Amino acid sequence: VQLQACGGGLVQPGGSLTLSCAASGFTLDHYAISWFRQVPGKEREGVSCNSAGDGYTYFADSMKGRFTISRDNAKNTVYLQMSSLKPEDTAVYYCATDLIAGTICPPTYPMRYWGKGTQVTVSS
Repeated sequence: VQLQACGGGLVQPGGSLTLSCAASGFTLDHYAISWFRQVPGKEREGVSCNSAGDGYTYFADSMKGRFTISRDNAKNTVYLQMSSLKPEDTAVYYCATDLIAGTICPPTYPMRYWGKGTQVTVSS
């Protein structure tokens, strides 16, 4: 089981960026994928979650209205579309799953598998 997050980069405030989380070793159809972010010296923060099946989504309050999450099961990939980015969104972003079939977001069990992070820097 592997998750690979990519798509990070440098973007100006107010800009947009889309992160991808590609899964391998399992199919996404039955599993939720969550996104987290972390700034050095601070605790990891939950960003968003996308459930399988009905596609229920969850966003942390500071991301509501700015971030969207979607999945393409055919590509075994989940996307985090980020817009109206702010300098405080600068962080390393990680995708993860608890690999429990039918999880409804936000997940209550610990994440079992994590992708390597992708750096997002919002700066002028």
